[in-house]
Amino acid sequence: MMNTIVRVVCSPHGAVAVVAVVVACALRLRLRLSGSSRRRVSAMEGLDEEKYSIAQMNMDHAPARRRVRQAFVQIQQSLDHCLFTMVKSGVKTEENLEINSRGLEIFSKSWLPESGPMKALIFYCHGYGDTCTFFFEGLAKKFAASGYGVFAMDYPGFGLSEGLHCYIPNFDRLVDDVIEQYSKIRVKSEYKDLPCFLFGQSLGGAVALKIHLKQPHEWDGAVLVAPMCKIADDVTPPWLLVQILLVIARIFPKKKLVPQKDLAELAFKDVKKRKLCAYNVIAYKDRPRLWTAWEMLRTTEEIEKRMHEVSLPLLILHGAADVVTDPSVSEALYKKSKSVDKQLKIYENACHAILEGESDEAIYEVLHDIISWLDAHCNKMQGRQ
Repeated sequence: MMNTIVRVVCSPHGAVAVVAVVVACALRLRLRLSGSSRRRVSAMEGLDEEKYSIAQMNMDHAPARRRVRQAFVQIQQSLDHCLFTMVKSGVKTEENLEINSRGLEIFSKSWLPESGPMKALIFYCHGYGDTCTFFFEGLAKKFAASGYGVFAMDYPGFGLSEGLHCYIPNFDRLVDDVIEQYSKIRVKSEYKDLPCFLFGQSLGGAVALKIHLKQPHEWDGAVLVAPMCKIADDVTPPWLLVQILLVIARIFPKKKLVPQKDLAELAFKDVKKRKLCAYNVIAYKDRPRLWTAWEMLRTTEEIEKRMHEVSLPLLILHGAADVVTDPSVSEALYKKSKSVDKQLKIYENACHAILEGESDEAIYEVLHDIISWLDAHCNKMQGRQ
């Protein structure tokens, strides 16, 4: 029966039927998305007419996203969140736009301690739909104030980098873009003798793991926060649905048609902090694009099959109540990886955004765990020299 259905879907007439359904859904979805966009903007309090208008811009392409970010950067820096109030001085920052080998304009940013020697370098891989210019600003300043040089970039199509918003035509190519960007930094004379750590959150955990699998001996460790390294069994789409998704994705790769719940509502336990997500104005908040969803599914399947190849020192952190990425998957990575030096910590009752969406005390605990782990590994490496 299942094979019969698949043949119908993949036949010319079946494909036409599927396309007709998708087009109808797309028309209805466009109306819903325009309404949801207005609701997101109205969630930001005290906006004047100009900023309200800017926030509603179509952000499919980087110039619009850059304009929106510029209009809101001062508001973002004044928000009442512990990440934005922890460190007020002692950190120097620099932002850059540069053309990579594929001809794409890539946004990157660094946070360095103003004084004293650096212990190591941290290279950040951000999550799905995100940017390195919002919540991570606070995290990066904390790491820099603790003696670490921090480097981040927005992937092509994300944040302030060039490309269609949140469209991943090829996950491996995205990973190669990240490797290229970070390799240029690591070879600089002032950094070449420093330990280098990957730091990946959610989808960024998958990016970090893929970087390691492509460069198995290049990194001194990885911090993975709620990593997306496998789709949990209870939410994995049925085989038939996956085949239908692939057929439709090949026809409409850029369409925003994949069903998705409000990620902020799922990821942030603290309601006050959840509301601040509205101010992450250049984050992608629409439904996932079809081919992006396919690439994410394909990548997690690959990582699941290659968990046993992971060999670098690992710190894996996850909320026990996370329903965005399953903590049992982090447990599987911990058990299956061949890393000798590895640590897993599951935070009781915590949700997905353990560094942004929990109570201040809980966020401080996670930060303490990360910095303590990094310090211990830097000290261990220094002792070997």
